[in-house]
Amino acid sequence: MLLAKLLNKLLLSSAVLLVSACCWASGFTVTGYDRHVELQCTELCKADQTYPLQVSVNGGSWQSRGQLQGESLVDFTGDLGRNLQLRYQLLSANKKDVLAVAAANTRDFSDDELLEMVQRYTFRYFWEHADPTTGWAKERMPNPRDGDIVTSGGTGFGIAALITATERGWVSREAVVDRMLKITAASEQLERFKGMWAHWYNPVTGSVHNFSAYDDGGDIVESAFLAQGLLTARQYFNKNNAKEKQLRQEISALWQSMEWSWYTKGENILYWHWSKNHGWAMNHPIKGYNEALIVYVLAAASPTHPISEAPYHKGWAADTVKTFRNGEDYYGISLPLGDKSQKGGPLFFAHYSFMGLDPRGLQDRYANYWQQNRRHTLINRAYSMDNPFGWQGYSEDLWGLTAGDHVPEGYSAHAPGMYSDRGTIVPTGALSSMPYTPEYSMQVLKNLYYNHGKYMFGPVGFYDSINLSASTDPAKQVRQNYLAIDQGPIVGMIENYRTALLWNHFMQDPDVRRGLHKLGFTINRQPIQPLTATP
Repeated sequence: MLLAKLLNKLLLSSAVLLVSACCWASGFTVTGYDRHVELQCTELCKADQTYPLQVSVNGGSWQSRGQLQGESLVDFTGDLGRNLQLRYQLLSANKKDVLAVAAANTRDFSDDELLEMVQRYTFRYFWEHADPTTGWAKERMPNPRDGDIVTSGGTGFGIAALITATERGWVSREAVVDRMLKITAASEQLERFKGMWAHWYNPVTGSVHNFSAYDDGGDIVESAFLAQGLLTARQYFNKNNAKEKQLRQEISALWQSMEWSWYTKGENILYWHWSKNHGWAMNHPIKGYNEALIVYVLAAASPTHPISEAPYHKGWAADTVKTFRNGEDYYGISLPLGDKSQKGGPLFFAHYSFMGLDPRGLQDRYANYWQQNRRHTLINRAYSMDNPFGWQGYSEDLWGLTAGDHVPEGYSAHAPGMYSDRGTIVPTGALSSMPYTPEYSMQVLKNLYYNHGKYMFGPVGFYDSINLSASTDPAKQVRQNYLAIDQGPIVGMIENYRTALLWNHFMQDPDVRRGLHKLGFTINRQPIQPLTATP
């Protein structure tokens, strides 16, 4: 008996020693995290084939572990325990041959390691899955209805993810600069409308992919999100070498070509859309508190086609706009701005404009924007905990009503209230609120990962949405889709929580500072001093 144990231990050691050679030769690798292991099979495996898997836990006997279909698999191992030593066998289809063996360990992660893991996984959306021709972000994955169309606003958020990846060393600075040059080249070549981009494009033809019947032209809100990313990159990629100089020049040319003043129609307000085919048929003035604060800041900041301060104060924030001022108390929390019927509205209002715009101490005559965003988030959380419609799972560990896919189908700007709360929680809601409510947002991250990760966490991070009331089957409670406008803020806003990286660079842009100064913003009640240096 003792001899048998010694022989088994010797064989186990030999197998582990052989793992590296086997894995290196076959391209079969496994990487351990906290509660999951990622398996990659690049050279040996074929995308259209399925391979049975076996696992050995802490030196134990082999047991079936499902199948690897294609070239990768995220295997949640919480059912096996924590802090594990795991060995995986990849078998032939008939289960008679061992094709490859690889080993990995799981271990408990710190909060910071979990944040890094989520950011880095989510970044893949914009690095590994970007459109290969333009470098722009795809609207969603998968996208069976529209194909691989690309999105302007999502690309702006993706640029924030690229900057984050550069700073953290996930990819080389040189590689990111090359990607950025591909993005700026495409941004110049795609059809624009008075310097503004459409919401969606077909990257193969370069033509606009209509967002709706009359929405086939310039979208200044999505264009502002793209410009926010570009201006942040203009500040970040500041080295005195040929490629970074070229990048800054190309960003400046794109920025200076954006005709913000055209989109006022000569009035004291900005209009969302203009089409060369349909003109102003969309007739959508940008007013009332929503995701578009950055539009007015950039329109005022333009060095070539600026607006005056009048559209901001007389249009966006006019006294007659019912959805701008709030002033109500919800759950004992006073909210300065936002739609009263939705208790401030969906949480992306606190994310999209603030990928670069730093709300810390930022104030104008209407609100302190740190207070606005933090209170908005706390109210959204308190509403979910109150759960007036009795949805399954809503709690301090599962909150975050914001725009995203609905479960089981559709898309909605989820928010508090009878008509906007449909039981679906979108992870970007809480995760992108990390700067405002770090402890509470971390509770949601851990719940989604530890308790729902098997169906909720995939190759590009957390899937888009979860609704525990949709089904008793956990697999049907999740929409296993990814959206660029939901993925990007997760990377960028978590980074702003961790290091303020994007905030620090965007707020140093001289044009941005001039725009904020023009509109009467202050930082910590001190006037924003314009900078004279030009990037």
